[in-house]
Amino acid sequence: MAETEFDVLVIGGGIVGTGAALDAVSRGLSVALVEARDWAAGTSSRSSKLIHGGLRYLEQLDFRLVREALRERGLLLTRLAPHLVRPVPFLIPLKKRVWERFYIGAGVGLYDTMGGARALPRQRQLSRRAALREAPGLRSDALVGAIQYYDAQTDDARFTLAVARTAAQYGACVATRTEVTRFLREGIRVTGACVRDLETGREIAVRAQQVINATGVWTDGSGEMAGIRSTFTVQASKGVHFLVPRDRIFLDTGLILRTEKSVLFVIPWGRHWIVGTTDTAWDSGDDPVADRADIDYLLERVNAVLRTPLAYEDIEGVYAGLRPLLAGESDDTARLSREHTVAEPVPGLVVVAGGKYTTYRVMAQDAVDMAARGMSGPVPESVTARLPLLGAEGFEVLWNDRRRLAARSGMHIARIEHLLNRYGSCVGELLELVAADPDLGEPIPGAQDYLKVEAVYAVSHEGALHLGDVLSRRMRISMEERDNGATAARHVADLIAPILGWDAGDVAAETEEYLRLVRTEHGGQLRTDADPDPAQVAQVPA
Repeated sequence: MAETEFDVLVIGGGIVGTGAALDAVSRGLSVALVEARDWAAGTSSRSSKLIHGGLRYLEQLDFRLVREALRERGLLLTRLAPHLVRPVPFLIPLKKRVWERFYIGAGVGLYDTMGGARALPRQRQLSRRAALREAPGLRSDALVGAIQYYDAQTDDARFTLAVARTAAQYGACVATRTEVTRFLREGIRVTGACVRDLETGREIAVRAQQVINATGVWTDGSGEMAGIRSTFTVQASKGVHFLVPRDRIFLDTGLILRTEKSVLFVIPWGRHWIVGTTDTAWDSGDDPVADRADIDYLLERVNAVLRTPLAYEDIEGVYAGLRPLLAGESDDTARLSREHTVAEPVPGLVVVAGGKYTTYRVMAQDAVDMAARGMSGPVPESVTARLPLLGAEGFEVLWNDRRRLAARSGMHIARIEHLLNRYGSCVGELLELVAADPDLGEPIPGAQDYLKVEAVYAVSHEGALHLGDVLSRRMRISMEERDNGATAARHVADLIAPILGWDAGDVAAETEEYLRLVRTEHGGQLRTDADPDPAQVAQVPA
């Protein structure tokens, strides 16, 4: 990066920053992308994991945003990332017999229509008896009927990683643990940035014709670094989710509940349900954490409709994230805009902020479009609407051939399906590692859903540099296991140590640092007396 003047330098390794890097490099531009922590380490790994149009935005008459998001949802399901984005049904309980069914049914019907081509099934109108067959865990007095509709979901961290890897595949220079310390200037024009390699302490100057700031909720801080006054303000909104085992809520479908502020989702997630989210202002500069009030709010709302209420003891994981909302006159973050804005506050610097995960590609395209205006030559139009992400090409063929893949590899078909749904057509790279070392085909102790080869691949192919990168984002062990991955931590550290050149001291230090982080990030302060402490679990001999 120090040896080249790039066309574009992108700052921020969340979904919008990685999307901007991919958009720019696929137009034939030279691109550098830097992230201070890890891909998706902030907002983009802590969402509701949904790819959706935002049904509630119809009620706010924001038709343009919904139509745009639904178009993107269709592209992701069918063309860009069918290996990472998949359909999920949702049930909307009705409490009024006539007007509510008509009102919500009309909204969902419009939602289906705006979605365009039939990427997903249409809505179904259900009687109370039919709804309870789909959702026997609901109280019979909590509904008089229901409407079922479809949206889509993804592993947000893995999706962001796939975008970053795709950008790198096409020639972008990408680096994590690389912090911007200041912007380079020539007069009033921004001409790049000084960045520090947080692994070595080395600082270099990265020069570029255009700099795109895609730092999300940290946009205002980046503006201060540039010595500029932003043309808009980003308000961070905290969203908290918790995970409970699938057998604690008896549903065959996801659930969406209207609340006094917004909506609450119950979302299927492997062996778990994700329940969320909250929507409260967050003004602290630190990473958000869940508190008792957040969990009490979620429990109260979901328990109002469940036949068997949830309790603190049922919660196996908690995570909190921030949404970058464009601030307006309202103090209520639930009412702030999910629209995005692109601006050029000074020559050479483009800032993109706001928006929602589903529309990342449009945000990235708009940011690169604005940056292209300041280029010395013509720049082609965006092609990302037709550009499959890494792992998408050939996925359907491999999925249809999964039984033979299982037979050839000696692995159970359920394991092959798991790998295909996470790596798509890159699955062959993992199977080659297993063929060379069959032990890598075994489950990780303390995290039986994942295989040892996934930990190795996270470092050898996916750029993970630390234990937390592997357990929290390449895999989701930190939020899916009741002990936050404490049992798995030492096993995974031993697996990846040879690749990263760690000695015994490094393994111990990485394990200790990981446990410290998950105690804070995943609601360690909410742990009940009956739950094991991650640090104590880690001290138990394997």
